[in-house]
Amino acid sequence: MRIKQLSVFLENKTGRINEVAKILGKHGFNMHAFSMAETPDFGILRLIVSDADRAVEVLREENFAVMLTDVVCISCSNEAGALSSILEHLAEKEVFIEYMYAFAEGDKANVVIRANDIDRCVEVLQQCGCNIFDSL
Repeated sequence: MRIKQLSVFLENKTGRINEVAKILGKHGFNMHAFSMAETPDFGILRLIVSDADRAVEVLREENFAVMLTDVVCISCSNEAGALSSILEHLAEKEVFIEYMYAFAEGDKANVVIRANDIDRCVEVLQQCGCNIFDSL
């Protein structure tokens, strides 16, 4: 019920995100989801890819600083209030969300969640009847 997410640390410099995308594409990795966060000095590109372990190796060979992190990905209705209901359950059970990002596909929204306690997060989401992905 966990998915591996890559976190790639990048200098705030034109073309750095493209370098990662080119390397991943050249090696046949599909990027299923991604998010970019930035500070004045660097950015963190978070990615869900087709083969996380191998992608880490490839990016490290190209001198990128990369970490693997466990996240949870769920699917919910792409309608007003659907996510709020799920987040309400997590808050009631005191599951702290460090960050999350989402992408919609028609009537479904897919949400990637990084919680402080992944096991507890999965347990609560299962109790809610959420559709939790094993992979993307």
